[in-house]
Amino acid sequence: MKIAVIGSGAVGCYYGAKLAVAGHNVHFLMRRDLEAVRRDGLTVHSPEGTLRLRVPAVGDSAEIGVADVVLCALKATAMDAAEALIRPCVGPDTRIVAMMNGLGIEEQFGRWFDPRRVLGAMAFVCINRGEPGVVHHLGYGRVLFGHLQDDAAEAQAMARLFADAGLETHVRPSLRQARWEKLMWNIPFSTLCVTAGGVTTAEIMADAGLCELARRLIIETGQAGNAEGCHIDVPGMLERMMQNTATMGRYRPSMLIDYQEHRPLEVEAILGEPVRRARAAGCPVPTMEAQYHLVSFLDRLVRGAVAAAGD
Repeated sequence: MKIAVIGSGAVGCYYGAKLAVAGHNVHFLMRRDLEAVRRDGLTVHSPEGTLRLRVPAVGDSAEIGVADVVLCALKATAMDAAEALIRPCVGPDTRIVAMMNGLGIEEQFGRWFDPRRVLGAMAFVCINRGEPGVVHHLGYGRVLFGHLQDDAAEAQAMARLFADAGLETHVRPSLRQARWEKLMWNIPFSTLCVTAGGVTTAEIMADAGLCELARRLIIETGQAGNAEGCHIDVPGMLERMMQNTATMGRYRPSMLIDYQEHRPLEVEAILGEPVRRARAAGCPVPTMEAQYHLVSFLDRLVRGAVAAAGD
């Protein structure tokens, strides 16, 4: 298949590289890494072995043209630019896969494009960018797939594409529930790494108070999802999220890296939209609301958007 990766950060590069190794014609839309990849190729360091690939890398999605699959791995903070970046690659039969964080992503894609062709992919992976053209895959890589209209056949076909590339895949009957379940990791750990002072998951797991906050956030997130009509096993997910995170070591989630590098944070997609949906469903989420206010303020502060007192 011809596959367009729109948003070639760590996640887009890793999954795009796996699909390329499987024999697909994968094109990468790049910005920071463009010249390095054109010159030296794409390198993925992984416990599974190092991949070094020569891949088509472009700076304009119009150079890619219509693709069979668009894998959109942009940051949620880039949603304003997403339609214009994706549209040159979309034909009448193109599948669009949103491998992004947060709630409301696929719904927005469904307003721009044919909703029958829109899918969501939740990646459970420990991964960071290195120097330009280099990605460090630290562990995991499982992907959950769902369809915007919960078309199981469409989700299964996309899952097979990734499974054939050697990735663990699962299909969820409800995309909404899959999104809420992914947030049961993103909300506690991505956000606490920032509000606790710029720490890794290891510091959270080692501190009783931070562990308790993480548990409260996991529970509130699951309860909010259930208030929206999901059927989440909240105690089971709580145990799974805490156990999985304990094995990650000193992992820096992407939100922490963005914070440390003074880039915009995915605060609205990961916290703002879930808080608003919880309110609309009449579900109290006090710990999540507190995190929303804290992360929103730190996001503005680190980017210089908060005026000094007295100004």
